[in-house]
Amino acid sequence: MLATRAREAANSLAATSTDQRNRALLSMSHALVAKQDEVLSANALDMEAARAKGTPTPLLDRLELDPGRIKAISEALKSLALLPDPIGEVVSGSRLANGIWLQQVRVPMGVVAIIYEARPNVTADAAGLCVKTGNAVILRGGSMATNSNLAITKVLANAAAGAGLHPACIQSVESSDREAAEELMGLHGMIDVLIPRGGAGLIKSVVANAKVPVIETGVGNCHVYVHEKADPAMAKRIIVNAKCQRPGVCNAIESLLVDESIYQTVLPPILKDLEDEGVTIMADEKTRSLGAVMRIQPASEEDWGTEYLDLKISCKIVSGLDEAIDHINTYGTKHSEAIVTEDYSAAKRFLNEVDAAAVYVNASTRFTDGGEFGLGAEIGISTQKLHARGPMGLTALTTTKHIAMGSGQIRE
Repeated sequence: MLATRAREAANSLAATSTDQRNRALLSMSHALVAKQDEVLSANALDMEAARAKGTPTPLLDRLELDPGRIKAISEALKSLALLPDPIGEVVSGSRLANGIWLQQVRVPMGVVAIIYEARPNVTADAAGLCVKTGNAVILRGGSMATNSNLAITKVLANAAAGAGLHPACIQSVESSDREAAEELMGLHGMIDVLIPRGGAGLIKSVVANAKVPVIETGVGNCHVYVHEKADPAMAKRIIVNAKCQRPGVCNAIESLLVDESIYQTVLPPILKDLEDEGVTIMADEKTRSLGAVMRIQPASEEDWGTEYLDLKISCKIVSGLDEAIDHINTYGTKHSEAIVTEDYSAAKRFLNEVDAAAVYVNASTRFTDGGEFGLGAEIGISTQKLHARGPMGLTALTTTKHIAMGSGQIRE
């Protein structure tokens, strides 16, 4: 059973040193490039099957691997080896009145399980982060990327074992059946934490059905709000980047809000640039009345809360900052939100009052990413408020224990 072997591996990993785990990461990085032909052949099978099913282009982009992406994944693993090791870090320490020296230190979670969709890079990121933090990992990817995920797991697991780590420290569930995911979700006492990474349906199912602790990662209905004191050129550049650079990822924007006082002059060039990039606008009546573009449709109530993961965006004219904040807090998914403004007080209110894991002033939401935040890689982006929030790097895969050093003290 995967979980039994993972528990054995977790116990073994807890006794490894930083140097041992770093050597394993470097070995995994080198192996991925050395064995890239095997991985790319497996990915080609997944891509062929996905195209035959008519999978949308943005989702194909998330699935596809090439030598450049393999190299980037390899470099991410290598960068993890260079980051400080959180294991053993002293979070706090003090001497009690009775003379006991008490410390709170970081330790591995133990067995981490990941259920995710068609993102083969997640296989390597999750494996690398767990190895760095001394955790065993069980990976259950989506059916669309089965061949890719299993090929990457095989390469990385063999490299880690060759570097001296327990051979079961990195494992993948071979079955993509729902029953396999349900069994994984039910392994109370065997799995220490389960992290779902994917669309709203996947996350909702895991949160509702899991019998093990879950860290809820984020669906990304992200917004850019163009305030009345925005620089129009800056706003246009940020919006096009946040929507179009990679529309199929969770930190791409899905909604655009523009102040009523400036929309007639500022919005048409933005809509035109979006249309030139192939974006369809789902718009309110005021936006449609501009007649700025051809690819525009009436927005429904459902559009304000939709994560398109495609070349679509909703657009609404708002009366000002109050309505913008209220709209975002109503329809947003607490992921990433941005304001474009030169007004300090408006920016400060937006930062303070918008409820999200990452809030930006005058920058693209596309930066909500473990690598961009200096975390080396990420296990997911948490939109909940307990334990971890935002891009989850190394420390999010640790817990703490209290270590008490005494000299014979007893409690009277």
